[in-house]
Amino acid sequence: MKLTFMGAGSTIFARRVIGDCMSSEILRDCVFALYDIDAQRLEESRVILEATRKSFGDYGKIECYHGVENRKEALRGANFVVNAIQVGFYDPCTIIDFEVPKKYGLRQTIGDTLGIGGIMRALRTIPVLEDFARDMEEVCPDAVFFNFTNPMSMLTGYMLRYTGVNTIGLCHSVQGCSGKLLHILGMEDKAPGRRDLVAGINHMSWLLEIKDKDGNDLYPEIKRRVDAAMADPECKDKVRLDFIRRFGYYVTESSEHNAEYNPFYIKSKYPELIDKYNIPLDLYIQRCINQINKWKEEYQRLLTDGIKEHIGSGEYAADIMEAMITGSLCQVGGNVLNTGHLITNLPEEACVEVPCLINGSGIHPCHVGSLPLQCAAMNMNAINVHLLTIEAAVTKKREHIYHAAMMDPHTGSELDIDSIVKLVDDLIEAHGDYLPKYH
Repeated sequence: MKLTFMGAGSTIFARRVIGDCMSSEILRDCVFALYDIDAQRLEESRVILEATRKSFGDYGKIECYHGVENRKEALRGANFVVNAIQVGFYDPCTIIDFEVPKKYGLRQTIGDTLGIGGIMRALRTIPVLEDFARDMEEVCPDAVFFNFTNPMSMLTGYMLRYTGVNTIGLCHSVQGCSGKLLHILGMEDKAPGRRDLVAGINHMSWLLEIKDKDGNDLYPEIKRRVDAAMADPECKDKVRLDFIRRFGYYVTESSEHNAEYNPFYIKSKYPELIDKYNIPLDLYIQRCINQINKWKEEYQRLLTDGIKEHIGSGEYAADIMEAMITGSLCQVGGNVLNTGHLITNLPEEACVEVPCLINGSGIHPCHVGSLPLQCAAMNMNAINVHLLTIEAAVTKKREHIYHAAMMDPHTGSELDIDSIVKLVDDLIEAHGDYLPKYH
């Protein structure tokens, strides 16, 4: 059994996912093939994962592959491929994604999923995924591709529509959604044995149902507590709680993410909203800086103190692999095409996030039915951007990048149409060779 990890220089994430596999009796004998274009980060991952492997009894084997010229060998014969790449790195491309829009007065929080930052990240990444797919179709055609890279819906949607690779998009926001909400509202006693239904699109899936272990609907009590929670000046989840008040349902991903997915909260004409909803502008930039510095310290500490006991990451990847190998059954929140209208009031070409059953015969997305109309409408605002961005990546037509930016809820609510076009042109120029040529 072989697991190839693309972007293994993402050391913390690689350690979480591969650590889960190494702690599994079913997966621990795998060949773990690590691939990255950054030699230093790849070596750091190798050192830490070798120590982790030894702490689990020296099972399995780690192989390292550096550079594009060795990519095909990294993939050859793989049963599973995990994707966690970041094309263009923090410096320069993430910085560009934030600083160029800021010149136009357009502010972001995370910029990796929707908005102008998400659009540019997708356009950088899809050409690389196209190369991955071409190699996989040649050297591991039956492998399952786990995409963890954002923008999740755009990248997974591209892979499923335009390649022959068996792909599922995975994000940890689904499994943490209902527990987070109950914790915020002081309802932790209702968490054990709870049952929930989550569906929509990545980072904007809706907690459609939440019941306690006895089947009692928890939403009435949740809604009674929302105003008090939002009155707390220290509350960091005010946007999502406001979604419950305005739209009736809680959403999967964090408030800092969802603040920039709509035209409501980050508005230059209403700067007071930033403090009112505790919106952390430029948060991803600061996270990147902190993570880089933290990793340097952590790496030295791990070298000195050794690897401690692995704590399960909560990511879905290892569970899916186990189910496929053994034929056991597991359920995950997966990102798949809306084929057959799994969500009936969203288009079939959309990438949706729905419950999926996994067993030895593969991935089986579950039919959900219709979303509440207001939730479907919010999702469609994002899906329009997803589809237009994918169209731009496939056709190499610059006009579709303009269309995606124009239709983006936050960008379109802040900038006039001429400024949007100029912003896109400036971003394309600033990204240089990290983007293909658009005509």
